[in-house]
Amino acid sequence: MAPALLDLANWSTWAVCAVIKLPQLAAVLAARSARGVSVGSLLLELAGFLVFLRYQIYYGYPLQTYLEYPIIIAQDIVLLLFILRFSGNTKRALFYAVTFWGGWYMLTLRKWIIDLAMNLCTLISAASKLAQLRCLWQTKDSGQVSALTWSMSAYTCASKLWAT
Repeated sequence: MAPALLDLANWSTWAVCAVIKLPQLAAVLAARSARGVSVGSLLLELAGFLVFLRYQIYYGYPLQTYLEYPIIIAQDIVLLLFILRFSGNTKRALFYAVTFWGGWYMLTLRKWIIDLAMNLCTLISAASKLAQLRCLWQTKDSGQVSALTWSMSAYTCASKLWAT
């Protein structure tokens, strides 16, 4: 019974991650506005996901342990592009792309860099959520923030904790 539940948790997590950002994307596109969505939060989240993915690849972990991260990263990039477009900062996309691309390679210049970055991933993730909450607090408006995306994120975190 336990292996079946573990498989269910893993498969459901992958399935949810495949569509996790779609409610957020739909909300931003429908409103043609990114009001209430923090660019800083999204950048921190993207940085954390990229560090985690790079770490997993660097150390040769099996693909099934990090399969959802490339999918979430792709969705985050699309969401970031729409947020930048609707906030009038499209030119920043190139700066962010170069920064993340450079960071991707710098992470593995030395083993201690990737190890340190991975140790900071939980802090980066927490900072991402705090940045979004700060944005919500300052604007006093949830704007286009998707409760469904946040709920799906909470589910994937809980299922990963339970499965590991």
